[in-house]
Amino acid sequence: MAPRQVPTGQVSLRATGAVARRQALSRASRWVLLGATAIGIVFLAVLLTDVVRQGAGHLNMDFFTHYPSRFASRAGLRSSIIGSAWVMTITVLFALPVAVGTAVWLEEFAPKGKLVDLVRLNISNLAGVPSIIYGILGLAVFVRLLGLGPSIIAGSLTLALMIAPMTVIATSEAIRQVPSSIRDASLALGATRWQTVWHHVLPNALPGIMTGTILAISRAAGETAALIMVGAFSFIAFDNKSMFDNFTTLPIQIYNWTTRPQAAFQEIAASGIIVLMVAVVALNLVAVLIRERFRKTY
Repeated sequence: MAPRQVPTGQVSLRATGAVARRQALSRASRWVLLGATAIGIVFLAVLLTDVVRQGAGHLNMDFFTHYPSRFASRAGLRSSIIGSAWVMTITVLFALPVAVGTAVWLEEFAPKGKLVDLVRLNISNLAGVPSIIYGILGLAVFVRLLGLGPSIIAGSLTLALMIAPMTVIATSEAIRQVPSSIRDASLALGATRWQTVWHHVLPNALPGIMTGTILAISRAAGETAALIMVGAFSFIAFDNKSMFDNFTTLPIQIYNWTTRPQAAFQEIAASGIIVLMVAVVALNLVAVLIRERFRKTY
C-alpha cells in the first residue's frame, strides 16, 4: 500500500507554524530573562542607595587613619586596611604559582588518562566548596597542627587554598584558548616542550590568567567566614609589621560594626561597605582592562 502523500501546501503551513512558535518562544524567553535581570538590578540599586545614604557622610580622612574604637565617632579602618593588604599580598604569593603550575602541568605535560580526569574533576568540585569548610581546614591544619595561631600567615594560607581551584580552572581555560598551531610551530623549529610553554603558551594565555586571578582575589577580599574560623580579630589597634601578627580585615571589621546595636555603628559599617565595594569594583575593572588590553585574535 503506497504511503499517503501530504500536499506540499500543508507541509509549508506546518513548517511556517513551527517557525512562528519558535520565534514567539524566543521573544518571550528574552523578555523573561530581561525582567529577571531588571529585578536584580533594581534591588541592587535600592541596596546601594541605602548604603550610600547611610555611610557617605563618614567618608573622610580620619575614617581611613583612625583605629577601631568603642566610640563610633572615633572609629576607623586603618588596621583593617593594613591587615587586608597583608593578607591579600601573601595569599597571591602562595596561590598564584601553585595554581598556574598545576594548570600548566594538567594542560601541557600530564598524560591523558582517567587519573588526570579525576584530578580535573576534583579541582572543579573544590572550586564550589563553601568557604566555611576552608576555614575549618585552616583552623585544623595551619592554626593548630602547624602552630601558626590566628596570624596573618594562617589566614593567607587558608584563603590561598580557597582561591587556588578557581585560579587553576581559569588558567586551564586560558591555556586551552591558545591555538595548537603556535605549539606545533614552536616544536617544529626545535624548541623543547618547556620552551614552547614558557615563551609562547603562557604569554598568549596571560590575559585570561590575570583575569581569573584578579576575580579570585576579589572573592577572597570580601571573605569573612573562613577568616573568622581561623581566628581573625574584630578589634586591632596597631599596624601589622609581621606575617605572624594577629590581624583583622575590612569584611571582619564591617561585620563587627553591624553587630553593634547603636545606630552610629550601623552608619560607619555602611561607610566600610562603600570602601570595600569600591575596592572590589576596582579589582574587577582592572581585570576587564587587562583582558581588553592584551586580547589577541587568531
